[in-house]
Amino acid sequence: MPPIGRQILAQHIASGAPAPLYLIEGDDEAEKSALVAQFVEMVDEGIRAFNVDHVSGDEDKAAQRMIDAAATLPMMASRRIVIVHRAERLLIPKREGEAADAEQARLEAFVADPPPHATVVFATTALDRRRRLIKQLVKEAQHVECGSMIAVADAQAWLRAKAEREKVPLDASAMRALVVRTRLEATRDLPARVDLVRLRAAFERVALFALGQSAITGQDVAQVVSLTAEARHFGIANAIERGSAAEALRELALALEDAAPPMVLGQLRWIAEEKVPSARKPGAIDAVFRTDLALKTSALDASLLLERLVVELCAMVGATPASAGRTWLR
Repeated sequence: MPPIGRQILAQHIASGAPAPLYLIEGDDEAEKSALVAQFVEMVDEGIRAFNVDHVSGDEDKAAQRMIDAAATLPMMASRRIVIVHRAERLLIPKREGEAADAEQARLEAFVADPPPHATVVFATTALDRRRRLIKQLVKEAQHVECGSMIAVADAQAWLRAKAEREKVPLDASAMRALVVRTRLEATRDLPARVDLVRLRAAFERVALFALGQSAITGQDVAQVVSLTAEARHFGIANAIERGSAAEALRELALALEDAAPPMVLGQLRWIAEEKVPSARKPGAIDAVFRTDLALKTSALDASLLLERLVVELCAMVGATPASAGRTWLR
């Protein structure tokens, strides 16, 4: 089945009745550990020893240990939780032969009909989808990807859960600011997404900076977490698309703090090609080329030339096709 996001996973866990099988797949070990911990925390601490089993995929008879653990009824709890660490070593046999084939057959039978009273969590690196057992597990299990890029909604759910778990008093504005400052904006091929590694680091930086405060706000975030270069890139693009020259100029100033004028001009060329309405696109691209020439030959300050281009692009978004050809540099 298709992967589920962190928000959906959090709902499964909060319900107290998660699915029988979960596949947590990816290379982000910190995130996998955090998700596994959420399953463990479903069981009251006093009875975890009787209801939570940890199996390592590289230990002897790991498959049988997992199957036996899942078959055991929970004690004074609604579900038994079985965590399979390094599950790729269990799911992909180390050797071939009759014994390996028999073990794979037992695992296939288990995945096809897991015990209804247990939740088995396979924590694994990226898997080879060509193998029959892996195909079956991906089809039957709730699948969570743990790569470094996650959806914006999942990032917000991740922040809420982490802030609650670690008792960090982020308010709504702080959460929004953290997502904005670690976000990679949508393109024609990919939706907007968040760099989880950067988000985790930003969260920890803000939590340390505001240690002891009763609430952490968006202003606190702005003081210690800088915008990514890409976020600034799309900040300019979004401002130009709205025709907001003042906002676009502010975003341009921030971009120039991190990048040389020719690189920023490259971003503006992309904006001219992708964000300006098609009827005005030729004039926008022409303005970019003239700015490029001016950067190379004019004595004017580079930031002034780029500011003029930004203002012109903003005007083109709101201009009529007839007026869009008027330019500031002839």
